[in-house]
Amino acid sequence: MRKRWLQQWREDRLLRTVVRNSSYLFSSNTISMGLASLQGLLAAALLNVGDYGLLGMIIAFASNVNRLLSFRMNELVIKYAGQYLAEEKKSRAAAIIKAAGLSEAMTSLVAYGLLILTAQLAAVYIIKDPRAAPWIVLYGLALLANLVTETATAVLQLGNHFRTLAVLNLSQNLLTAGWIGTVFLLRGGLFDVLMAYLAGKVVYGLGLMIAAVYWMPSLVGKGWWRVALSDLSGKKELAKFAVSTNLSQTVNMLIRDNEVLWVGFFLSPVEAGYYKFGLAIMNVIVLPISPFIQTTFPEINRAVALRIWDRLRSLLRRTSLIAAVWSGLAGVGMLIFGPYLLTLFKDGAYLPAFPVILVLFAGFSFANLFYWNRPLLLALGNPNFPLLVTFAVGLIKTVLMFLLVRQYGVMMQAVLMSGYFITSIGLNVIKGLRQVDLLQKTSEQVQPA
Repeated sequence: MRKRWLQQWREDRLLRTVVRNSSYLFSSNTISMGLASLQGLLAAALLNVGDYGLLGMIIAFASNVNRLLSFRMNELVIKYAGQYLAEEKKSRAAAIIKAAGLSEAMTSLVAYGLLILTAQLAAVYIIKDPRAAPWIVLYGLALLANLVTETATAVLQLGNHFRTLAVLNLSQNLLTAGWIGTVFLLRGGLFDVLMAYLAGKVVYGLGLMIAAVYWMPSLVGKGWWRVALSDLSGKKELAKFAVSTNLSQTVNMLIRDNEVLWVGFFLSPVEAGYYKFGLAIMNVIVLPISPFIQTTFPEINRAVALRIWDRLRSLLRRTSLIAAVWSGLAGVGMLIFGPYLLTLFKDGAYLPAFPVILVLFAGFSFANLFYWNRPLLLALGNPNFPLLVTFAVGLIKTVLMFLLVRQYGVMMQAVLMSGYFITSIGLNVIKGLRQVDLLQKTSEQVQPA
């Protein structure tokens, strides 16, 4: 029985493709995980808890202004250009990529302008530290360096250039970790750490753009830049998809990706520092699974397009099992060693963050387990459902934040965050699997006897 089970895993071509491509990113991410942990630990050890929280709020605000205008062009390119490539319609795929890149570059420029206009207001009323305003504008230069990052990432994914993605990710983390390490040895301050993160973002963004331009001819043919945008078909559908993903991104920004800012707004930079430390630990938990998101979406999209339902189910089930094993091991390790290690680190300054870490782990491990929930719905042509779920569950979470966080503190923020993950992702999973069931039954009914 066990031998047959292992044989089935070995013969699963779709799973092998995903695991192979994920391994390129995982190899990089394994090193990056250590580097990212080192970055966070060095920054936390160098700065006091309040400044560490301030660092997180500055980065979060600049990043979220960009997300406000982001249309998740990587998802649009993978879905539509990927479909055209599967049909050998390279000129149409090139038109999709070209339009996506131009749109993303334009919105990135607008986002940086908006960041300049709002930096002072954010520093005074949200971060509550006027010295943060010029730092927000400076860190915002990362937006300009990442003009076409989403489109470029999709190009590399569609071309199966996951090694390139891995190398760029590793380079970013090496630079940032080395910079922060130097700052730590020289006893630098908040500004120096912020510049380290900015340098990493610049290298990653520019590297992606150069790599995408290099690989475009092999993906869609030479002279792709001369393809007329008039070759685009279904413009209304494309616009609808882009707007839907933008709204989803905006909702996520307000509800899920702004946690450190919310904690700083409701409580103080010190509590924001504890929460940022907890999220830094969660990044380590999520990092080994995050490559699957990039590598699985194209395969899910391809399986749906070809109506290979059994292989799709097998891929989802087996990659979820891999995620479950990792999350289980991480949870056990955290429970056994977490309190001891935090007692040693910076004389226990971040020990109050341990309960926050445990509560966040419940939500993030659930997200790990069903990491494919949104890519599945996108591939099924249903981008609006996760948006509606995110908005509805997030609205409840936001109302509860205003009612409870000031009274019950940072732990309540962690409880609401984990509850949001479990509820919203659970609903997406149920909807996606039911839709696969329905489509599979329909396919079986129309097949000739």
